Amino acid sequence: MNNLSRLLQEIKDNPVMYLDKPSITCLHFFLNGYLDARRDLGLDQEGSGIEGFQEWLEQKEKTEVGHQWSGIILFISRSERSAFHIFFELFEEFIKQKDSSKILENEDKYSANEDNLRFPEFDIYNEILKGIKKRPGMFLGTNSITRLDMVLRGTSQARREVGIPPTDPESKFEDFKSWIEEEYKIDSGQSWAKIILFRSMDEHEALERFFELFEEYLNWNKSSEVNRRAS
Repeated sequence: MNNLSRLLQEIKDNPVMYLDKPSITCLHFFLNGYLDARRDLGLDQEGSGIEGFQEWLEQKEKTEVGHQWSGIILFISRSERSAFHIFFELFEEFIKQKDSSKILENEDKYSANEDNLRFPEFDIYNEILKGIKKRPGMFLGTNSITRLDMVLRGTSQARREVGIPPTDPESKFEDFKSWIEEEYKIDSGQSWAKIILFRSMDEHEALERFFELFEEYLNWNKSSEVNRRAS
């Protein structure tokens, strides 16, 4: 079983752990972050296993409307939840129809030490957030803090999967949730995205508010480091 197949099975069995809820949209953007991160790490040169699914689905549903696979499945489903479950049925059918020569599974040959040397200073803000902040529609389809959260979760999952320890910027981002809870005086156990969304009018405002809060958090972090060094 390859990495993607294993991950999809885990998400199917426990969607709340990865996505907070069974949602085709959350799944799509989680996988976007996951697969992009694996490509950036130099993995999946032979393909991740999902390539061709979009075209296969368009042909199966006889549609050329230009929607991504998640949008097509959502259109033929009753809800985000039912679309989530239908995806796994369709993807299993897609895999079965693939040419057997294209689904020979090889485990990734990976050395964590080698790739740590290649990516020692991965900065989650410069690598991902700046691009999304500048052109959210290009990366997320629409302004959505939930989609941003899913992309970042997928990215982190890919890096953890191959044993890359968090870089300093990643570790600082992990503390963002605690800072948000303190900022809003909330200790709910919810994700930072859900807390910001709860205090916003909608997904669009929440995404804008996230970037404002994250800038405040970075500045707070810098000030804290200066104070620690001074003392």
